[in-house]
Amino acid sequence: MDPIRHVIVLMLENASFDRMLGLLPGIDGVDPAHPRTNPDFPTPNLIAQTVTTQPAMALDPEHDLDDCLRQIAGHCQGFVSNFSQHYPQATLAERAEVMGYYSPQFLTVLNTLAKSFLTCDRWFSSLPGPTWPNRFFAHSGTSLGHTTMPSGIFDPAIHLYDQPTVYQRLSEAGVPWSIYYGDFPQSIVLTEQWKYPAHYHRMSQFYVDTAGSESSFSSYCFIEPTYFGPEQNDQHPPSHVLRGEALLANVYNAICGNQELWQSSLLVILYDEHGGFYDHVCPPTAVPPDQHIAEFSFAEYGVRVPAVLVSLWIKPGVASEVFDHTSVLKYATDKWSLGPLGARVAAARTFASYIAAGISSPRTDTPETIAAPAPPPEPLQTGMNVNQTALVSFSRYLETHIQSLSLAAGKTSDEISQEAGARLLRGLQGAEQSGQSAIERVERWMELRKMTNPQ
Repeated sequence: MDPIRHVIVLMLENASFDRMLGLLPGIDGVDPAHPRTNPDFPTPNLIAQTVTTQPAMALDPEHDLDDCLRQIAGHCQGFVSNFSQHYPQATLAERAEVMGYYSPQFLTVLNTLAKSFLTCDRWFSSLPGPTWPNRFFAHSGTSLGHTTMPSGIFDPAIHLYDQPTVYQRLSEAGVPWSIYYGDFPQSIVLTEQWKYPAHYHRMSQFYVDTAGSESSFSSYCFIEPTYFGPEQNDQHPPSHVLRGEALLANVYNAICGNQELWQSSLLVILYDEHGGFYDHVCPPTAVPPDQHIAEFSFAEYGVRVPAVLVSLWIKPGVASEVFDHTSVLKYATDKWSLGPLGARVAAARTFASYIAAGISSPRTDTPETIAAPAPPPEPLQTGMNVNQTALVSFSRYLETHIQSLSLAAGKTSDEISQEAGARLLRGLQGAEQSGQSAIERVERWMELRKMTNPQ
């Protein structure tokens, strides 16, 4: 019997398992007495794993496909050299940060949840590559053979992602679902999602909904963090990692605050990919998804990432079977008989056996609340990371759809041009304003979609 009625997935950004949970007792992590090393570049001097208290790394380690393959080459010996080649101006301390790991006393929220519930120490990103394709695997089980992200509106890395998603399958099965987002839902890059604008809600609505009736809360939820601005909490460098810690605490506390919801929920905490940070476990082979044109074989997973399964129906401990992001889809498709979502999902390992294993009633020994840290405000943004750049690029693509939807809604051509021009001008005034313009575009697009297609 599976007592879970609500699956809530929270996916953060760019962190390896060793970096975030490497000191957790009982896992395959960091050995401070015998730290692992990586050769530097251009000298072969060895740089060892070391504890860090750096909450915001200024230089963003590269993590495109080619970078990831170099990083994991030679039994994960290429992380520092890959970083050094991209950032020859980096100091020794900045190069060493690639090998850094946090203590449980620094990341108190994530480590408290990991110790109190089930940590998966063989959960891998779905491919050795960046944010977008890994998130596509979490939503649909495939990236349609693509491994790249756009850096401009005419960038060849802008592709059509029209594959079926788990949300389409949930809708077909009559299973209620929601996506909650901080400022810009990256999942709308999947065009199948355009049919369901009414299922998208800002993060503030999540806290309203968790305080309401358990029976009215969606059966499947996905939470996207805030990607832009002073409230950014996705943990993508150079964002302050404690903002992501605060998001984790707030989500956990909101679910626990509703006892009926808490007793029937599973919170899955994930990171989309490793972000170029060191992990010592070599990715194993994987089953390629269904696709027609492939930029990569997809026959191996990406780097290991943190994953914690949180529920009153799960014993604390460690799961060491191989999982990846499609394991969530495997669990959901099995649970609600959703039908196929491609070869990778069909072959994925489910974590269902850990739910209610040896437990006849909900646990009573879990944290009632977790204190949320209060990190300082993010500094003024002077540049954009690769995910922010890609989201801005996609928002410019949305501008043409905003124009056609606005015409259908009764706006004049002059009004439409003035609105688009104002967003364009703001976007030329620096990174902070460019991000704000992207958010305004997606908000306007979402508003118009809800008017014309209120599913």
